[in-house]
Amino acid sequence: MKKRSLDGVLAELDRQHLTRRRTTVDGFAEPGSRLVTTVGGRTLIDFSSNDYLGLAHHPALAAAMSECASRTGAGSGASHLVTGHGIEHERLEAELAAFTGRERALLFSTGYMANVGVIAALADRGELVLLDRLSHASIIDGTVLSGARFKRYTHADADAAGRILSDNPDESVLVATDGVFSMDGDIAPLSRLAKAARTHNAWLVVDDAHGIGVLGKKGRGATEELSSEDVPVLIGTLGKAFGSFGAFVAGSRDLIDFLIQRARSYIYTTALPQPVAAATRKALEMSQRESWRRERVLALTARFREGAREIGLPLMDSNTPIQPLLLGSSAAALQAQAELLEAGFRVVAIRAPTVAKGSERLRITLSAAHTEEQVDALIARLGQIQLARSDKRMGFAE
Repeated sequence: MKKRSLDGVLAELDRQHLTRRRTTVDGFAEPGSRLVTTVGGRTLIDFSSNDYLGLAHHPALAAAMSECASRTGAGSGASHLVTGHGIEHERLEAELAAFTGRERALLFSTGYMANVGVIAALADRGELVLLDRLSHASIIDGTVLSGARFKRYTHADADAAGRILSDNPDESVLVATDGVFSMDGDIAPLSRLAKAARTHNAWLVVDDAHGIGVLGKKGRGATEELSSEDVPVLIGTLGKAFGSFGAFVAGSRDLIDFLIQRARSYIYTTALPQPVAAATRKALEMSQRESWRRERVLALTARFREGAREIGLPLMDSNTPIQPLLLGSSAAALQAQAELLEAGFRVVAIRAPTVAKGSERLRITLSAAHTEEQVDALIARLGQIQLARSDKRMGFAE
């Protein structure tokens, strides 16, 4: 941005109800049991967290982190390729590889860095990358940094992706998609995308940040039924279902060796602290042993959808714990957020440019840490808000 006064830009964002503001969480009133937070001295039930399995505040993870910190210290001190790669990193990578059914896994400090590093490493300048129209910002940014050209296919339309691949057979190098889309909660047509990518000898990169740990009989995510040949590049996060921090890429031995040489966001950053890796190892073990967690979050999701259907809430077509409630404008989304806050619920309004203008929404997320009573109370309050808006001739989706 050319140097200029910023107050005008900020004022215009505020006028359009697009200013982003942070909320400072004081603490967690009931760690390890329910998603109840304290914000400004108020107790709120959190329906915006990505803590799908209810592990983020579990005492076992805190204990694993504390015990490891007593052995390794708080920080890694350097990048993985200098002196920062520790035994907890090595063990976690091996366990993630086994969990995902891949030969190897590689830890990244964030999911954003994983997407940027992978795509920029695999796509060369001038080559063609195909992206789902609703791909996460980090997938888009990784493509831009690679210098590759990119085309977007219609959301979740494998046929559209196949047509672009067919029209550009010598240039297409990579197809990238979310597994579960973070704002809509729907699942990509991965089997058909895998077939199209294989036919045209292109990499398929799947960022399953919101599916790993939650979906599938074994919790392996949206790609659970697909082989490593179908999805040669699998990206997952550790900060959502697993309740800690960081991300990983899983794939073949050669892929991981290649990324160690070429992924700049891996090479040129300090390694994830070992205590975080230790906490993640505990979360991974618990998620597999306590399968009731994903069964519960999906049951609560079904309960929420049924309750919302009964009172006519305009939910999107999602059977994952991400339940978007369309409102149609930034002002309406912020107003609904404020009304829920007043009633003791923390539900965050999602506005442009995160979602397209006109599709502003409340992004409601369910967790195994919620109770049936909390879910029912949220539905009841949403019904009251809808009734009040209807009296003013305003629906939830304006």
